[in-house]
Amino acid sequence: MAMSDKPNFLILMVDQLSGVFFPDGPADFLKTPNLRALSDEAVSFRKAYCASPLCAPSRVSFMTGQLPSKTGAFDNAAEFRSSLPTFAHHLRAAGYNTILCGKMHFIGADQMHGFEQRLTTDIYPADFGWTPNWLAAEDRIDWWYHNLGSVTGAGTAVTTNQLEFDDEVAYHAKLKLSQIARQQTDRPFCLTVSFTHPHDPYVARQEYWDLYADDEVPMPDVAAIAYAEQDAHSRRLMDLCDWRNHAVAERHVRDARHAYFANVSYLDEQIGEILQTLEALRLADNTVIIFCADHGDMLGERGLWYKMSFFESSVRIPLMVHAPSMFASRSVDEPVSGLDPLPTLIELAGGAPADGLDGSSLVGLLGGGREPARRIASEYAAEGAVEPMVMIVEGDWKYVLAETDGAQLFDLATDPTETRNLVGDPRHQAIESSMQKTVQSNWDLSRFRNDVISSQQNRMAVDRALRTGAHTAWDFQPIQVASERYMRNNLDLNQLEQTARFPPQE
Repeated sequence: MAMSDKPNFLILMVDQLSGVFFPDGPADFLKTPNLRALSDEAVSFRKAYCASPLCAPSRVSFMTGQLPSKTGAFDNAAEFRSSLPTFAHHLRAAGYNTILCGKMHFIGADQMHGFEQRLTTDIYPADFGWTPNWLAAEDRIDWWYHNLGSVTGAGTAVTTNQLEFDDEVAYHAKLKLSQIARQQTDRPFCLTVSFTHPHDPYVARQEYWDLYADDEVPMPDVAAIAYAEQDAHSRRLMDLCDWRNHAVAERHVRDARHAYFANVSYLDEQIGEILQTLEALRLADNTVIIFCADHGDMLGERGLWYKMSFFESSVRIPLMVHAPSMFASRSVDEPVSGLDPLPTLIELAGGAPADGLDGSSLVGLLGGGREPARRIASEYAAEGAVEPMVMIVEGDWKYVLAETDGAQLFDLATDPTETRNLVGDPRHQAIESSMQKTVQSNWDLSRFRNDVISSQQNRMAVDRALRTGAHTAWDFQPIQVASERYMRNNLDLNQLEQTARFPPQE
């Protein structure tokens, strides 16, 4: 295979993996030898925050470098507009072969968004069926809303819907790398491999469960908080998860966390095989590897589960960039965002910065440089909310605002578990006032709310219509062209065997 002067990119994305378990790579208790080896040679960002603590909005922001208020991807059934340029568009225009393997939760008829190839379907539906309705926010929709059954039902299984999907993702990723290595081309590639674990349900295979003894499973730092003592949004999240009909005992919390960490180890093995394949195919030296997640998981902290919250366990993500020939291994303390990979990829590929981005390139920080303090923004406008919620992080300060619920201010340096809301504390009035002004100058929350409600109502009307009569799915249908694989009579057997062999025969 000819070598390009541009680096290849391998983006490894996982789902619902909290950054609090990756302070400088994997936490010590995690059984993740492959991710630990990767982190030993990588730049690790200790304080990376997603652009929205929910799958589809976060992923659209990751791909576009823009916040949900700009993309219109407010929730898990909001359309990803085809007119939004993604890192796949930018890299493809720069000559890259752009490939997606696994989950990216695209909603709408466009199921490519700049990728030249997709190797698998998605695990979740691509239509508008999961649209929340803020005009009837108190109504539960049992067939798709989260509930705590995945906590009370945590444990082991030979296989699950999630495991079947990720097994397939790993297989196709390794196969695609082997096909790339055998191509006679100098075209660089960007392969995005996106797994669905450790997303709930919290069910793991026995071999990974057995890696952790019960007493090795860390329990929540903050015990469950009584419903009446929770903040307004957390109460709605508890209602959303149908907490009254699911009695969650300590053993359920331990089992759910046990399975979650076991599935992190399962992911580590799949990722390890992909990295070994990359090495064996002589692609590793010229490939920049990015490891990240779309959002975190509360995992029982404060009695909360899943995401949809601006607490650290939900909104923090792991982010590592492995390119030892370009950047020395180090940890970065400056807060960064899931909006930042797009401009980073563009710069590493030799391109000019794109206009209108909410993210900033990480190349300076990767190289050990110092930058002015970054202000990190995140938004939430999906189920469990009744209006847009926004978050800003400046250094160790976090400010959260929903106009009806009020504000929250946390000093993460002295209160990392966010148990003391400092709003109204006269000792911190200056920082509170400053952050309040920042929110006012950056968001029109009334307009934001109207945009969300209008989008919801339009999508629900479209969904009702499309459920009547013949159904045409938007879900991506991967096609394997069997006539172009293995040996066929339009090919020369000798030539085929030579070109399909790696390394090629001398």
